Amino acid sequence: MGKDENGMAGLEIAIILIAFVTVAAVFSYAVLSAGIFAADREKETLHSALSGAKSNLELSGSVIAADHPETSSVNEILFSVKNAVAGNPIDMTPCDGAKNATNKCVISLTTHNNYISNVKWTWEAIGSNDGDNLLEIGEQFEVTIDLNDLGYGQMLSENMTSNDYFNIQVKPSIGSTITVQRTLPPAIESLMDLH
Repeated sequence: MGKDENGMAGLEIAIILIAFVTVAAVFSYAVLSAGIFAADREKETLHSALSGAKSNLELSGSVIAADHPETSSVNEILFSVKNAVAGNPIDMTPCDGAKNATNKCVISLTTHNNYISNVKWTWEAIGSNDGDNLLEIGEQFEVTIDLNDLGYGQMLSENMTSNDYFNIQVKPSIGSTITVQRTLPPAIESLMDLH
C-alpha cells in the first residue's frame, strides 16, 4: 500500500511561506531604516541651508567711487550692505589693517594687476542701529575701503583711473559671498555712482 504524504506537503509549504514572510519583513525593515536615515540627513541639510541663507549679506544701493583731486584717480570705494533675510546677525567687525586682524568678514580687492585678500575697511551705520558690530535685522552699514591705506603694507601697484576694472568680494564668516564688479567711467569725477 502507498504512503499518504499530504500532511508533509502542507508542512513544507507552511515552512516556505514563513521563510518568505520573514525575509520580506527583514527587507522591509532595512528599506524603512534607510528611508528614515535619508529623511534625517535631508532635514539636517535643509536646516544647514536655511541657517546659511539667514546669514546672507546683500548689497543695498549703489557703489560709490571718490577721486583724489590731485591725481584724478580713485581713492575710496563705498557701498552699503544689509542682512538679506530676516535672520542671524552677521559679525561686521572691521579690519584694522594689522597683520593678525581679528575681523570675521573678509573683503578682498582685485584690480587689473593686483589681488589683495584682506584689505583694511571700516563701516558706518546708516539709519537706526544698536551700536555694536553685528549687522542685524533692519540695520544697514556703509562700508568704506580707502585705496591709499589697504592695511599691513599692502597697496595697489597703480592707481585706479578711468576705464579701470575692479572686483570686491565681501566674505562673511557664514553665508554666501557678495561680489561687486564695476568699471570706472572714462572721465573721473569727484564722486561717481557706479551702477
